[in-house]
Amino acid sequence: MTTETMRRTSLYEAHKKAGARLVPFAGFEMPVQYTGIVDEHNAVRTAAGLFDVSHMGELELRGEYAGAVIDYLVTNDVSRLGDGQALYTCACNESGTILDDLIIYRAAADRFLVVCNASNHSKISAHFAKAAENHCEFDDRTDATALIALQGPKAFDVLARAGADAAKLVELKPFHFRDAVIANVRTTAARTGYTGEDGVEIFCAWNDAPALWEALLELGRDLGVKPAGLGARDTLRLEARLSLYGNDIDETTNPIEAGLGWVTKLQKQSDFIGKQALINIKASPLTRKLVGFEVTGRGIARHGYPLRDLEGNEVGITTSGSPCPTIGKNVGLGYLPTALCEVGTKFFVDCRGRNIEAVVVSTPFYKRSK
Repeated sequence: MTTETMRRTSLYEAHKKAGARLVPFAGFEMPVQYTGIVDEHNAVRTAAGLFDVSHMGELELRGEYAGAVIDYLVTNDVSRLGDGQALYTCACNESGTILDDLIIYRAAADRFLVVCNASNHSKISAHFAKAAENHCEFDDRTDATALIALQGPKAFDVLARAGADAAKLVELKPFHFRDAVIANVRTTAARTGYTGEDGVEIFCAWNDAPALWEALLELGRDLGVKPAGLGARDTLRLEARLSLYGNDIDETTNPIEAGLGWVTKLQKQSDFIGKQALINIKASPLTRKLVGFEVTGRGIARHGYPLRDLEGNEVGITTSGSPCPTIGKNVGLGYLPTALCEVGTKFFVDCRGRNIEAVVVSTPFYKRSK
């Protein structure tokens, strides 16, 4: 895909103005960094960062049976949501492997929003549209919807300056959302995120995003708020041990082995795609698990690097890995045989032909102070 054929979010000019380095990502030209990954990572941990995540997919389902349709497509229990509540979940295929991980928002009993990963937008949009046929209305709102994430310990200090309505968002509970006017822009704000920090993700009309972006940056400038790119987003989510689709989870992995059993409600009354396969998987001993590890030798684990036992046999694969600024360590996620998954187990990461020492550790690697 050439630069000419890549899509751009409505914040593209703002990114250029801020000096962002733009890279291809999921069909979009997106900012990977502005002032540097470490600088932006630290800004989110100590103040707040502003992320453009408008490349994500937004799908709206409406009608009496909208909730039931979604519940059939995902592993978590959508029926337990009340108005203004959201949940994290997976959508699986009949084999019980993961099509995507999603957040489902219930605006009303007959209106839901589904947010999917940009890389899976076409697949998930078609999947949900087909399921909705003859049952409820389906509307792909991706091209009309911008999404901005404000994340960090000072996120709500910024919102307190963005108008009386925005100031009240601090009262939102985690995974709750509501409509709000922020810096004179009509939005829907959710207390969700992908960084391990507190904050909000803000939906607004596509063309309203530039004004909202500039206002939030200006309101937070003296607090240390900075724009942050995909690079910092990746190191932040890794420290928080949040899975990345295409790396840690995909259509070759199931939620049980990926540590997502907590969003896989096999006991929910309604049937869902992949349920029987997942019941069978859970009834049998797992052969592997996704674990967190620290590289104790001199090396950095990267996606795709083989994992070896102490005899040198290849036994697994690194799915994510990076130096992590907050904890000051090189860490990773990867699939290992269950016999090697206990915390404290030592193994090797094959870093371009060199066996580098590593050890399984408990996760998340980083957890913010409450």
